[in-house]
Amino acid sequence: MSIEFLITALIVVLVPGTGVVYTVAMGFTAGRGASFAAAFGCTLGILPALFASAVGLAALLHTSALLFQAVKLAGVLYLLYLAWQTLKESGPVRIKAGERRPVAAWAVIRTGVLINALNPKLSLFFLAFIPQFIDPAAGSAIRQIMVLGAVFMAMTFAVFVIYGAFAALFGEKVLRSDTVLKWMRRTVAAAFAGFGLRLAFSDR
Repeated sequence: MSIEFLITALIVVLVPGTGVVYTVAMGFTAGRGASFAAAFGCTLGILPALFASAVGLAALLHTSALLFQAVKLAGVLYLLYLAWQTLKESGPVRIKAGERRPVAAWAVIRTGVLINALNPKLSLFFLAFIPQFIDPAAGSAIRQIMVLGAVFMAMTFAVFVIYGAFAALFGEKVLRSDTVLKWMRRTVAAAFAGFGLRLAFSDR
């Protein structure tokens, strides 16, 4: 495993996306445990893309416009649903003033899984990214893909946990301000909607 892969993967993971937004929001509103569950769910959501890349399904997704559009539409609708629910102070990300709310870990994990699993561009990313670091002389390509993917997932989980921990640390004070919460709610909703619209208007 090359240092180039580790550095590139770390840069990719550090760039905020829907998973980071969700993990941070859960840390703010429900505490460190919820952000940990969110990070775990988002990491699990990478598995479908990793398996697709390993067995060639990502290539099928790339060549089948109908299949790609179907998965993309599901992802767009789910992100817009999260944005709408956030604005309504309901759904998975409920940003309200007061004490931190109890949440079911399985529900947080499920949402995290869906956020990444319904993003077809993640499969295409793995298809384009990981093969660059495959060594033909090192044996099975599928085994190498799975190993590199596992390292990528471990890095994702670690970075997301750190993001969530910092969010949880400052969340207690934020929850006491209605004004801050109102703008945070709008910001999180806008982020989900923005990611959804960007996915909707992407060609591939």
